[in-house]
Amino acid sequence: MKQEKNPTPKLTSEDYYFNPQGLMVFTEKYHLKRGYCCGSGCRHCPFPIGK
Repeated sequence: MKQEKNPTPKLTSEDYYFNPQGLMVFTEKYHLKRGYCCGSGCRHCPFPIGK
């Protein structure tokens, strides 16, 4: 059975920051709000790898 994904949550200032290179980095809080791992190896992903 395919996992249903939550709709993309609205961003707040606590959900991301910009690194020195100017790239947007999502925080752990955002990943938990989203509710699943996208498998992209995000820096602050709180989910176990491969799940």
